[in-house]
Amino acid sequence: MAAAASDAQPSAAATSHRVAMDTLVTIEAVGGPSERTDERTAKAFAWFAEVEACCSRFDPASELSRLCDQPGTPVHVSPLLFRAIEFALAVAERSGGAFDPTVGDAMARAGFTENYQTGATTGARSAALPSFRDVALDPATSEVTLGRSLTLDLGAVAKGLAIDLAAQELRGLEGFAINAGGDIYAEGRNHDGTPWAIGIRHPREFDALAETFAVSGAAVCTSGDYERTSSSEAAHHHILDPSSGRAASGAASVTVIAPSAMLADALATAAFVLGPERGIAFLEEQGVEGLIITPGLERFETTGLQEFIA
Repeated sequence: MAAAASDAQPSAAATSHRVAMDTLVTIEAVGGPSERTDERTAKAFAWFAEVEACCSRFDPASELSRLCDQPGTPVHVSPLLFRAIEFALAVAERSGGAFDPTVGDAMARAGFTENYQTGATTGARSAALPSFRDVALDPATSEVTLGRSLTLDLGAVAKGLAIDLAAQELRGLEGFAINAGGDIYAEGRNHDGTPWAIGIRHPREFDALAETFAVSGAAVCTSGDYERTSSSEAAHHHILDPSSGRAASGAASVTVIAPSAMLADALATAAFVLGPERGIAFLEEQGVEGLIITPGLERFETTGLQEFIA
């Protein structure tokens, strides 16, 4: 399905691609190639590299890894890393721990250990199941203290943060869309003068769409059990229930529409772990729209989702 037709004249669009954060990032800027557009697009792409260098748990040289190597010690961190951790802990608190950034060691034990750039692997720091309450923040000093040995995983925050920072660079253009492996932020109008049409992958029919949304000034992010897989018996996919360290099983995919990509991405992960009924209730409480599809292909929707269906 497509967005509704418009009488507006088509505009030129410039599309660029980069590989970053283990995914293909595509930026489409409406208005056509220009020096101003090219400069803004380059700055937008640069944020993906900067966030990855800061927040990757797979890179031993990243700022996040250096923090995790110092449990029990207050560590002064950059504003970028502090922002990511602070946001992740806030979502963890709101979701009652369904979303938890301390799941990194469980992810490593489940086999999600390889640096896509180098092929090197990272191991778990601890065999325990910590929680977000083991992380303390001091906003006055920008210090983070890990109360025990643990590995933070910001995968459900960092990509959304990079998308949001990239969007800041592109604001003022006629329209733009940033697509990072299916997590999307779109603003303005597309080259046809209509809202951006965002297709949502069917979780079981990989050449089909489950739904299409028309959005502008919003992010659309999906967490699916098909995105990253493992041969581990405990975790055949990467969305783990932090309370058990095992793969969450109540959903096949969760799509969230929210004002920012960081919010949409994190809330989609939390709702996936909570399962369809609790997940939809949680999304309603957060004031966002969402679609949850179960492994049996049953659909659960927030009350306002229909206004976005193209």
